[in-house]
Amino acid sequence: MAKITLRQLLDHAAERDYGVPAFNINNMEQGLAIMQAAKACDAPVIIQASRGARAYAHDIMLSKMMDALAEIYPDIPLCVHQDHGNNEATCLTAIRHGFTSVMMDGSLLADGKTPASYDYNVEMTASVAEMAHAVGASVEGELGVLGSLESGHGEAEDGHGAEGALSHDQLLTDPEQAVDFVMQTKVDALAIACGTSHGAYKFSRRPDGDILAMHVIEAIHQKLPNTHLVMHGSSSVPQELQDIINSYGGEMPQTFGVPVEEIVRGIRHGVRKINIDTDCRMAMAAQFRKVAVSNRAEFDPRKFLKPAMDAMRDLCRERFEAFGCAGNASRIKVMPLDEMARRYATGLLDTQVAASRAA
Repeated sequence: MAKITLRQLLDHAAERDYGVPAFNINNMEQGLAIMQAAKACDAPVIIQASRGARAYAHDIMLSKMMDALAEIYPDIPLCVHQDHGNNEATCLTAIRHGFTSVMMDGSLLADGKTPASYDYNVEMTASVAEMAHAVGASVEGELGVLGSLESGHGEAEDGHGAEGALSHDQLLTDPEQAVDFVMQTKVDALAIACGTSHGAYKFSRRPDGDILAMHVIEAIHQKLPNTHLVMHGSSSVPQELQDIINSYGGEMPQTFGVPVEEIVRGIRHGVRKINIDTDCRMAMAAQFRKVAVSNRAEFDPRKFLKPAMDAMRDLCRERFEAFGCAGNASRIKVMPLDEMARRYATGLLDTQVAASRAA
């Protein structure tokens, strides 16, 4: 089995200048689609589960499912990541159930809705990092609140997201503060706010520099060249998927996501992990609707799920290839958590020094 920590995987991505899409899952079909895509193009994988996914599928089911995916695809390095952990308990129970990486999102309070103070964020994130590193697991932190610059609001997904109006300062990560945050918390990766948001309805027009602040990523990378940056809310909301959904009875309003070319630009400036959920949901939902309308007599769930899996597999492969991730799985020699813990304990990873080398 080839479970890998986020830190080792992103170190490798930094050395070879690629980004890794992080796909959220809730069920077996999504997991198989991601791994099939990765196998087809020799890409390492980040599969992440939100608190909502853990409640939906149950920790034991998710844990066994992740182990099964790692066993079925032993040659694909697989990072199992907790998305948007809201407190120490959420993060530590994830590690106990086999997650190799956790996100402590201290940008919001434990309710997942109320923006938190900077001091609270530092304290909570540093606490989780200390405990996770002791057993070799990786930690992602977040600075700034995810939300659209166009609307001035956050958007919830899986029960997570800031409520109400947010200030411009809250919606963009401050580069100077990012330096202090990384130094104090010792996170392995930093999620930053640059105008993206959760869900499908990100922008009412194709985003430009006024509503997608890629310059913030560039400024942070200049100050923290060895810190792995993370873009949340980075689904592209493809027009063709909107069209399929609506042509088979859906009512999605016209919306725009984050263009793939802008994500690729971010990768050139230190973005190593790119969170994608909505695109995968849309790929599957489009096929559910198509089967339901095209064959009204169909009642076998597999006849809905198989084309949905195929559509998600194709979308995931497109992202692996666009982000330069394809071709790198076989280059990575996975380190066990015990070795990562030793490196944290001896200070080898304190300053974002690369922990892996291309095989």
